Amino acid sequence: MIEFLSGDPAQTADLGRALADVLEVGDVVILRGEVGAGKTTLVRAVARALGIVSPVTSPTYTLANRYLGRVPLLHIDAYRVANPDDEELGLVLDGADSAVTFVEWPDALGNALTDARVTIVLEHRGPRERLVRLDSGDVATSSALSLLVDDLRARYFHP
Repeated sequence: MIEFLSGDPAQTADLGRALADVLEVGDVVILRGEVGAGKTTLVRAVARALGIVSPVTSPTYTLANRYLGRVPLLHIDAYRVANPDDEELGLVLDGADSAVTFVEWPDALGNALTDARVTIVLEHRGPRERLVRLDSGDVATSSALSLLVDDLRARYFHP
């Protein structure tokens, strides 16, 4: 588990921009965190780094938003999903294999998700601070995440 203490939304966005360089089409990223923890801030920054210029908003009420850019991005918020059947899961996850996919509240989707390449947990640590935990079961991805967090820590003089 790799940890980064984000001092404000701008630092969370910097993490998102750096994360975009690690992700590839077909990757699934699990996002965990309370409402207001910065999940959409992070996804928006990844989207900009992937060449997406359209407004990026939380899909809380729409369930999923797909964005087209140099690399497509699918942003799913399963918070309002309850006991999905196969058809609903198919609709929600449609196109995930041809995009970078972020899934908030993944537990609502049961076992429908493919193995996530990265899991990110954002925790409130103050009015603007967030503790961001990044994890990956893939050794190469963990190494890349470690390098990008080390770079951010150096930039922001983190211990």
